[in-house]
Amino acid sequence: MSQSFDIAVIGATGTVGETLVQILEERDFPVGNLHLLASSESAGHSVPFRGKNVRVREVDEFDFSKVQLVFFAAGPAVTLSFAPRATAAGCSLIDLSGALPADQAPQVVPEANAGILASLKKPFQVSSPSPSAATLAVVLAPLLGLLDLQRISLTACLAVSAQGREAVTELARQTAELLNVRPLEPAFFDRQMAFNLLAQVGTPDAQGHTLLEKRLVRELRQVMALPSLKISVTCIQAPVFFGDSFSMTLQSSSAVDLAKVNAALEAAPGIELVEAGDYPTPVGDAVGQDVVYVGRVRNGIDDPAELNVWLTSDNVRKGAALNAVQVAELLIKDLL
Repeated sequence: MSQSFDIAVIGATGTVGETLVQILEERDFPVGNLHLLASSESAGHSVPFRGKNVRVREVDEFDFSKVQLVFFAAGPAVTLSFAPRATAAGCSLIDLSGALPADQAPQVVPEANAGILASLKKPFQVSSPSPSAATLAVVLAPLLGLLDLQRISLTACLAVSAQGREAVTELARQTAELLNVRPLEPAFFDRQMAFNLLAQVGTPDAQGHTLLEKRLVRELRQVMALPSLKISVTCIQAPVFFGDSFSMTLQSSSAVDLAKVNAALEAAPGIELVEAGDYPTPVGDAVGQDVVYVGRVRNGIDDPAELNVWLTSDNVRKGAALNAVQVAELLIKDLL
């Protein structure tokens, strides 16, 4: 592709932002000028790109008319503050924070609902969903034609990197303290995270559901175009640095043909199906990879209309940064 595009990345010093820049280079995205932006606290740092160190500048001072596309890889407050400025300057955006409503910036997972991009108008506003929703949508997409899906039940075992670099540092510190038989003083987490499981990620509402759980349900329904689908989800915090894992149960109205399910998963883009009798893990398989690993595909113990699946993926790379870059590749190919 001879045409190049001037790009900005907001949140460039975070775990997702840095990985996003890395993937832009790896996939030879046609970047003209790359502008790396962050808060005043992070301005002045450098991020490597194509053999050079690109200096990070303060987002408050940036002129969005300089770029054609901006990735918002910071928190919701940053998106809400600067997205109007970007679009007013004629700049298209891809938001990874979940801050924008679906009617303004639809959630897109290229393996599941790329066709929705054709209905958008410039400047484009697109959301890349939470890593959990993106991962699950990749696996659900090839199954929808095989199942009369009635309900999904999920247990999401989330890596601490979902909460940023500070959470990764905290898990490392706690692990070191415990291995060296030193007293543990939790800081980022409210209790011991190392060698432990926490039953919730975030603060629950009056009904006991966290914002992350409600976001996952909302985004899955939208990406899969199933607004009435019943979804139950529990997000737990696992003592893993990178790589989310999910136990997913799909309830169909009729018996599930496992041979057809396995064939569909094996043929689908973005999926690596692990052979029967084996299973994937985040550390041994998914981390650093660009696919979702799927294993333990089986019917219910006493219900042939039930399908149970185990899956894992790199939450920062596949679930967040790569999904956003894949959306950008579709935009520049057909729309920008």
